[in-house]
Amino acid sequence: MSAACLLTKSPLKTMTEILKKALLFTAMATLSPPLVHPQVPSCRLGPRQWHASFERIRFQFRHAGRLQASYKGLEAMYDDGYGMVKDLDYYYQALRELVEHDSGPPRWFCPVDASLSVEDAPLMLYLPGVDGMGMGLCMHHKALGRIFELRCLHIPFHDRTPFEELVAMVEDVVRAEHSTSPNKPIYLLGNSFGGCLALAVAARNPRIDLILVLVNPATSFEKSDIKQLLSIFSPFSDHACIAITALLNYNIDNEVNIALSRMKSGKHPLEAFGRLTNNMSSSLKHTNILDKLPEDTLRWKMELIKTAASYANYRLHFVTADVLLLASGADRLLPSKAEADRLQKILPKCKVFFFQNHGHSLLLEHGVHVSSIIKCADLYRHSRKYQRVLDFIPPSTTELNEVDKASSDLTFRTCPAMFSTMEDGTVVRGLGGVPADGPVLLVGNHMLMGIELISLAAEFLRQKKAVVRGIAHPLLFPKKERTSSEGHDFFDFLKLWGGVPMTYKHIYELLAAREFVLMYPGGYREALHCKGEEHRIFWPDETGFVRMAAQLNATIVPFGVVGEDDLLNILCTFDDIRNAPFGKEIMRAYSSHLKLRRTSENTGPVLLPVRQTYSDQGKARCPD
Repeated sequence: MSAACLLTKSPLKTMTEILKKALLFTAMATLSPPLVHPQVPSCRLGPRQWHASFERIRFQFRHAGRLQASYKGLEAMYDDGYGMVKDLDYYYQALRELVEHDSGPPRWFCPVDASLSVEDAPLMLYLPGVDGMGMGLCMHHKALGRIFELRCLHIPFHDRTPFEELVAMVEDVVRAEHSTSPNKPIYLLGNSFGGCLALAVAARNPRIDLILVLVNPATSFEKSDIKQLLSIFSPFSDHACIAITALLNYNIDNEVNIALSRMKSGKHPLEAFGRLTNNMSSSLKHTNILDKLPEDTLRWKMELIKTAASYANYRLHFVTADVLLLASGADRLLPSKAEADRLQKILPKCKVFFFQNHGHSLLLEHGVHVSSIIKCADLYRHSRKYQRVLDFIPPSTTELNEVDKASSDLTFRTCPAMFSTMEDGTVVRGLGGVPADGPVLLVGNHMLMGIELISLAAEFLRQKKAVVRGIAHPLLFPKKERTSSEGHDFFDFLKLWGGVPMTYKHIYELLAAREFVLMYPGGYREALHCKGEEHRIFWPDETGFVRMAAQLNATIVPFGVVGEDDLLNILCTFDDIRNAPFGKEIMRAYSSHLKLRRTSENTGPVLLPVRQTYSDQGKARCPD
């Protein structure tokens, strides 16, 4: 057995109490009788019922074939390519190479810069915008290529294939793949015009397991100002109109904000604004591409997108597939935000993710991570049913950086320090005393608000490249249908880090897959404790999860967390708010939709920060 702890300050009495109770649970588990008699598993069971439910779960998975997390073969902190910033110049160079020798009918290609995908990866078909080149996903080739079998549709500029034939072409691929692997989903990522194409295919194939990722779909073409814009510039040539439309694809304000944020992070002004100047000059620098276009290109493209919008809108009610809709709030070509609201009311299984400060060409703008959004929406799966354990993909380097960015202020103020115990009893700083391989069950206590788990999970990922799979309350996994945040929130990070709702089935699956499992027996009762309950633990008497770990030969690592209760003072609790004017009405309205406890405290405390001590340099003092 190993031991570990996360410290900011160290009351010895609290730490001793935590470790003694954890050791007692472990001893009880080793003396437990064998588990027999299959029964229906439940989350809250007595000792005899628990024995029976565990045996049923064990029998079920023993005969279920391969029990292994889907990310085996894909290491934690893998390179998703988002760290290597590509600008619009890269995109236009790729277009030039395609246009230079472009002929023949529409066809599929696999991006050469996409990495090798994980085992049994689902298929993703990228359906491009009205340009048809298929390079609009170039910023995401590596990230999506790691978790999907990626294919992109290419429609040459000279091609005049009608929309119905394009639908049939995509449909042939979808049906062929479905006949080969009928239980695997097929992803259609449609950008603008490609969104209409994806909706049309889904409407015509309701029995095939399709997942649509729509980026500013052009179903709102009739409501857009594109026609008026083109009529204003009608005295100019078609090539000039295409160039002007291309400039409106991007949100210049967002590029300026990115450059300013890079300056604040310490980048030199010339380096920070280098991407902005390159993007703004790329369209002008590569105008010679327009010389390769036929004269009737603009007219044909407008007719094609008009037909596509009409075809898709007429068949929206036949779409039964899962839909993830990415909408830009600063789209100057289409009313994408209003269209997202309309489509969500029509499509039965539609989730919307808003990007308030981005333009129409969302996939070509910085800060958009499509692979992370798909994972956060619980839409990445290998079979017809989503499984949190087996369909999990570990965090990438970009996702770890996002966590560091979101928790930088918290880390600065708390300066967490971690210590572990080696086999010879030596206490060392870091996680050297924690086993390198799973299955490992980490059992510890929550401090106030449970903010220690952010630092704990990130440190395990950095030091041991191990993903800590947390067991959490089901309320922490809300079904979000609309997200308007520019970044990930706590619930998204919990999914990216592999958290699962508390069930014995999930614990068994994780330990059987040799994972690092994080459990807080005190749960939300410890995280939302009241006045006078600082440095106390609230662990139940049941030892079911420890018995399960013992049966699976998992290493149990008890750990203690101290210090967070000293950072904040509880200003008022449930009783204080209830006794205030209108307090009962407020709490009744709150408890009607959110019931965290069965006791009298139905809400968390109101917190007041404790005054911190600062050094001469203005930085918070960290523990030695």
